[in-house]
Amino acid sequence: MMPRRFHLFAMAVSREIEGRLLRLPAAVVSLMLLLLASTAGADSVWLDAAGRPNASARDALQVLADAPADGLVAQDYQARELALQAADLARAPGSAAASALDFDRALDTALQRFLHDLHSGRVDPRSLGFRVEAQRKTADVAALLHAAADEGRLPQAVAALRPGLGQYGRLREALQRYRTLAADPSLRLLPPIAPAKSLKAGDLYAGAGALHRLLVALGDLPAEAPPPVDRYDAALADGVRRFQERHGLEADGALGSATLAALNVPLSQRVLQLELALERLRWLPELDDQPLIGINIAMFRLWAWDPAAPADSLVDMNVVVGRALNTRTPVLSERMRYIIFRPYWNVPPSIVRNEILPAIARDPAYLQRHDMEIVRGAGDNVQPVEASTPQNLALLRQGVLRLRQRPGPANALGRVKFIFPNDENVYLHDTPATQLFGRARRDFSHGCVRVEKPVALARWVLREQPEWTPERIDAALAGPSSQRVDLTRPLPVILFYMTAMVTPSDRALRFAPDIYGHDARLVRALASRYDGRR
Repeated sequence: MMPRRFHLFAMAVSREIEGRLLRLPAAVVSLMLLLLASTAGADSVWLDAAGRPNASARDALQVLADAPADGLVAQDYQARELALQAADLARAPGSAAASALDFDRALDTALQRFLHDLHSGRVDPRSLGFRVEAQRKTADVAALLHAAADEGRLPQAVAALRPGLGQYGRLREALQRYRTLAADPSLRLLPPIAPAKSLKAGDLYAGAGALHRLLVALGDLPAEAPPPVDRYDAALADGVRRFQERHGLEADGALGSATLAALNVPLSQRVLQLELALERLRWLPELDDQPLIGINIAMFRLWAWDPAAPADSLVDMNVVVGRALNTRTPVLSERMRYIIFRPYWNVPPSIVRNEILPAIARDPAYLQRHDMEIVRGAGDNVQPVEASTPQNLALLRQGVLRLRQRPGPANALGRVKFIFPNDENVYLHDTPATQLFGRARRDFSHGCVRVEKPVALARWVLREQPEWTPERIDAALAGPSSQRVDLTRPLPVILFYMTAMVTPSDRALRFAPDIYGHDARLVRALASRYDGRR
């Protein structure tokens, strides 16, 4: 077999000698082209001995054509052009050796890029400011590609390079379904309702029939539900309630302006959300066989699960995340290493300057009423100082002194916090402001994540440390002083952002608004990367 380096050399030389061949007798030219094509095929995983695309090449072309099934774009990998080249070579093998060599190289390059994008994503998340582990995946795409092609198992190799999370497969299925729905002309926009009005069950509505068709298509209304004529009936209200619950709206069954706007979001936009969600899953570390705490910032939801444990051990809960305007919760991937019962709240300097000091100026008793103290030092060398002096308040403003809130019922961190050290200094914690968990939209924090069920989460986190019984955890939560508990096995924690997701607890496909604008930024990044390639 001709060495691959000579094969590449021949590809380069073929163009240079092409002009000279025209000056040779036709019979000699034909013989030389046949020889060159045969040597190319002998060394290529994509060409047979005669220089025609082989079975592996046909598999490869199908893989590229099927790129949309993974939310990718076939033309980003020249799928159409390569298919045309393959057809030309199949019709006239050996007549254009240079074309065969060009096809071999172009197909190899396109497949490597496709497999990289499928495995790790098209955009580096760090370029968007997301702190996802850099060394998360190490697949040698070129080696895997050539080995799979040689052994005739390219489709299996492609499947193995997809993210292993079950979420990825479920979103692929949803993507195909929503593409079909987006192409259905019968699913049209719903007519408006009167401004500031919400329809209740029994109200007249000219769009009742169109709403029925849409809810049935989306799976929020049973197909056997009889279509209404011109009235927003009880069945439609139930279907709308299910739709609202899946789309992060207040699930009251009333058809108001916000719900109507969500119903009228083009299905092509939902397709895009699914494609972006698949891209974000490709960024994640390979953690499919490990216990995991995942927080979807866009959906204000936390899940903790262990693949080795029974399905009913899944813990899920509402969370409160950072404000969309100015204190966004970051996207990151780290490992939880310890928890603290009855924590102090060390108030961040920005909150001290922007909120606490102005409050003290208005109310000199503010620190006392909120059980706060000014301290110097850190760790075991913390010493409280007199809070009321102007000098100490000035040093507090400068950051020389620190402010903290003592453990207790009013503590902003509640009874426990969960620490996964990171550069953004964010963590999970309890909160006394439990009323916020009942809101549909829950971006109210300064960036950290408030959890609805801190006791359940603490028990799940400590489940592999048998000395931490439920009774001992309850005692620590109620105890008089802070207590740190190191985890015997650090737990992966992923704060991610997806506006489309199949939730683990009920397998429902959910969509959320792009509250942080991350979807829009990703769309721009993808457009910039592929600008001019198609």
